[in-house]
Amino acid sequence: MKKIVSKKVLVPIIAIAFLFIGSSYKSDFFEIAKQIEIFTTLFKELNMNYVDETNPAELMDTAIKNMLNELDPYTKFLNEQDVETYRINNAGEYSGIGAMVRSFDDRLLIIEPHEGYPADKAGLKAGDELIQIGDIKVADFENNASELLKGANGSTVTVTYKRQGKLKTTSITREGIEVDAVPFFKMIDNKTGYIVLAKFNAKATDQTKAALLDLKGKGAEKIILDLRDNPGGLLSEAINVTNLFVPKGELVVTTKSKVKKFNREYHTNNQPVDEEIPLVVLVNGSSASASEIVSGSLQDLDRAVIMGARSFGKGLVQRPLKLTYGTQLKVTISRYYTSSGRCIQSLDYWNRDESGNAVRNTTFNDFTTRNGRKVQDGGGILPDIEVATSKTNDLTLALLQNNVIFDYATDYHYTHSYADVNDFKFTDADFNAFKNYVKQSSFSFETKAEQAIKKALSGDENDFLGSDVKDSYKTLLANIEKGKLNALDRYQSEIQKNLEDEIVKRYFYRDGLYQYYLNNDEAILAATELLSNNSKYSAILK
Repeated sequence: MKKIVSKKVLVPIIAIAFLFIGSSYKSDFFEIAKQIEIFTTLFKELNMNYVDETNPAELMDTAIKNMLNELDPYTKFLNEQDVETYRINNAGEYSGIGAMVRSFDDRLLIIEPHEGYPADKAGLKAGDELIQIGDIKVADFENNASELLKGANGSTVTVTYKRQGKLKTTSITREGIEVDAVPFFKMIDNKTGYIVLAKFNAKATDQTKAALLDLKGKGAEKIILDLRDNPGGLLSEAINVTNLFVPKGELVVTTKSKVKKFNREYHTNNQPVDEEIPLVVLVNGSSASASEIVSGSLQDLDRAVIMGARSFGKGLVQRPLKLTYGTQLKVTISRYYTSSGRCIQSLDYWNRDESGNAVRNTTFNDFTTRNGRKVQDGGGILPDIEVATSKTNDLTLALLQNNVIFDYATDYHYTHSYADVNDFKFTDADFNAFKNYVKQSSFSFETKAEQAIKKALSGDENDFLGSDVKDSYKTLLANIEKGKLNALDRYQSEIQKNLEDEIVKRYFYRDGLYQYYLNNDEAILAATELLSNNSKYSAILK
């Protein structure tokens, strides 16, 4: 019998039923019960009478996901496996191979092996494509093949992988992995300390506090807290990290919901480590959620100067709700508001465009910090000082999302050698080589202008335009294509920053990248310079 997962026939029916259910929660209990009964009978009749054999679990999983897709991307159904992953992410400990692994276009790639952990000991490197895990070929595995790498401490798995066109095999012995919230901290000079806070798991406050005390013990009189690329995590940790720098009793964040019990004000509960030390917080477009609570509230309280680029803009709060059979619903329960009263949610998932995409907020409301400085809501945290290389753009994002920068770094690593991180220098000649790599690759992305032109030219109703007009449009499209290649030069600083980050990790791991930052990162250099100028630092906050 055939196994059916027909999205064209089955998903619309089930998704529509669930959409009725989703909307009915705003109505009375009778309507809820009615819609559930309709879906239950539909689901039973479908599975009993459909022409081919169905898989009830897969159908239900598809139906649930399609229903939740109508809401926001953070409201998700978690099966037992997802619940365990969620717990691991928050706890910061798990058993595995110690590497970041991701699927790209049906390829399962090692993205970053962590120094000294099993994958690294077994010789795996970033860019290696996993072909077979144990007895299972990745291409034949329907689910997430990275799950095959998990296992108990001390257990061994054999993997076959492709590197630069050649197949290799190695055995990996799994072990306990600890995920540090603070992977790096160090003195930049004799008075300035630097702390990287990479995630808000259960270790965030303790490790940030330990790093702060260590640096102060070494003579730090100023601190740079790096929240760039920090996707967030636990709300409680965000409040407690903020508390390290502000007094007890300060309002950090407020949550507002239609459910009364979720309406709360969160204040600091402890004595700070240091409420006077000059502080610069670095953010970028990948700093989200808890990172924005910390940076936004420190900005609102005039406790820190924020530098970098506008943050992601996630002002929605989720809570896991237990369901049956060990599953959970991670549901958006409220919006959060920083201490000045602003919500920095960037995308409006409840008002979508014609394509069904969430609309980005473009109208901002003004708020004031404690000292009366103007800040705004609705679009992430806007830094007090913007840094060019911290910004992003559509071209850079496309290069990252299509793995072009990653794949170039892989090839670069096997054609260049460096003994020390201080020897690395990405030259203009290297950037020209990257541009040629892009031109020769299959990389392409459509601008909004291209999409509009192609849409205008499609359809029989545009035949009356004539060949001359259509040829002009084609010429325009060709010129746009050339302009995109020229944009590689226009955005060189942003693109080169991402290239350098990816390449340095290939040789010197994550620790080496942070070492490289201390002498080469534009944002850190600018922050260090600002902190050396007390009058300028104070003037920004006042």
